[in-house]
Amino acid sequence: MLNLVISLAISIVFTLALNYFAGIDILYASVGSMLVFAIVYLVMTRLTMKKVGALMEIAQRDLQAGRTEKAVKTLEGGYKYGNWQFYVKSQIDSQIGTILYLKRDFNQAFDYLQKGFVRHWVAMGMLAICYMKKQKTSKMIETFDKACAGARKEPLIWNLYAFCLEKVGEKDKGIEVLEKGLKKTGGDERLKENLEALKEGRRMKMKGYGDLWYQFHLEKPGNLIKQQTKAMQGRRKIVRR
Repeated sequence: MLNLVISLAISIVFTLALNYFAGIDILYASVGSMLVFAIVYLVMTRLTMKKVGALMEIAQRDLQAGRTEKAVKTLEGGYKYGNWQFYVKSQIDSQIGTILYLKRDFNQAFDYLQKGFVRHWVAMGMLAICYMKKQKTSKMIETFDKACAGARKEPLIWNLYAFCLEKVGEKDKGIEVLEKGLKKTGGDERLKENLEALKEGRRMKMKGYGDLWYQFHLEKPGNLIKQQTKAMQGRRKIVRR
């Protein structure tokens, strides 16, 4: 915001200076000022985002060291840059909400995720799941629609959307979502497989996404291990016969 105001002020001063001191027609001076505005705004935006990026890196190191609370406080320190650049605060809220969600602190995460950046599809997916757990299906659908609109080429968000729809008893809508996702992504094997699964009344398979899937806490990795163990035991019994 301040970046925009400052850039605009500099471009206006530049226009008036060209007109008053150089005698250049105000129309031509305005054209030149547009270039000045673009350059100044780009430079100031990059400087602001570089500072935000530095905070993100510090927070990431804190997370890796298990210092979650410190990481959150570090990120909150970036709120001051929200006065300088659009969407900075919402991006930080998304990041904090994601961290808290991963910790299973769902109530606190929800407060941040609600204020998050709409193009942060992981955070939006987590927010939609929070709505689902609160039995607010309409809000879940609304949130997933926004997430898919902002990340239409990402297959996982379409699969996640359909998975949640099936979970709340909206299997037919889930099928529609997967069909739409296939068109938007240009075709994806997991989308195709899960589309066939829903049509045939089978469960969707999401474990192929690994940690990207398990971060949403809709299935436990332990369930996968149990399934693999049972399968191994079954094969051993067959061999013994």
